[in-house]
Amino acid sequence: MGNCNACVRPDQDSKRHQEQEKQRRRKKKEKQRRPNPYSSHFSDQILSPAPIRVLKDIIPLSHRTRITDKYVLGRELGRGEFGITYLCTDRETKEDLACKSISKRKLRTAVDIEDVRREVMIMSTLPNHPNVIKLRATYEDSENVHLVMELCEGGELFDRIVARGHYSERAAAAVARTIMEVVRMCHENGVMHRDLKPENFLFANKKENSLLKAIDFGLSVTFKPGDKFSEIVGSPYYMAPEVLKRNYGPEVDVWSAGVILYILLCGVPPFWAETEQGVALAILRGVIDFKREPWPQISENAKSLVRMMLEQDPKKRPTAQQMLLGSIYACPLSACECLDC
Repeated sequence: MGNCNACVRPDQDSKRHQEQEKQRRRKKKEKQRRPNPYSSHFSDQILSPAPIRVLKDIIPLSHRTRITDKYVLGRELGRGEFGITYLCTDRETKEDLACKSISKRKLRTAVDIEDVRREVMIMSTLPNHPNVIKLRATYEDSENVHLVMELCEGGELFDRIVARGHYSERAAAAVARTIMEVVRMCHENGVMHRDLKPENFLFANKKENSLLKAIDFGLSVTFKPGDKFSEIVGSPYYMAPEVLKRNYGPEVDVWSAGVILYILLCGVPPFWAETEQGVALAILRGVIDFKREPWPQISENAKSLVRMMLEQDPKKRPTAQQMLLGSIYACPLSACECLDC
């Protein structure tokens, strides 16, 4: 199995989980398209003589000119909780980019505003990395904050998992290595992502060997060694147990990467239930199923790696640096091409 490039068809549970996940995302998008009940109130507030300023005095990339002076905004590429992403073309170079326009009408609290400020600050200060989406510029007008970023046209990692059912060990190792490179870079620069999941990784293009890039730093925070956080954030399937216990640090990103690796190898999450409360209880119990298909055919090296990443005690969980250097694993992710080697 380790050196096999063919993918096994997903079983019934895998198909059911993928279908439920697609339905959940479809319902979320439908909900986001509903009229905002607060629009009138916030429209009056935003169009007043003193509209709120989100990015004031924090980012040198912020432009006081209108975004349309430099870019042409095209078709919609996707929607999120606070805004819409559009195709964006540079008027001079004709380069296609992506513009995430965050509606101020939906920034209903000071916390919402601070979250956007923090996202922009983190994206603008992280060093360039081939596997992290690059922020090109920011603009702010009376109605929106615009984040101009490089365009990724290859779709989500989530969609490729659904299309394949699950990955071969060789292919899963390549993805896992990329994710851990991103985690290492973020942690070295004092950033905890807090929302790693297949939906937050995009392929640069539709080629099989396309670069994979981390996106959406909306829940990310900066940290210093020893800092602990208590806010419960993230996506249910990918939350580490210490997040649910409200006492966590950057180790949560390694846990989330471990959940992604498990899904890559078998097509379903390791902790699953019909409700979010059920998922949380399964995470806290920490029982990992290696008996169902295709796990009997998957190498012990792969299972061992998943176990280490999904270690309940964050102090015993390996860091991204340790995993990539192989100091805790006989087969370092930085060097090997498959988990069964």
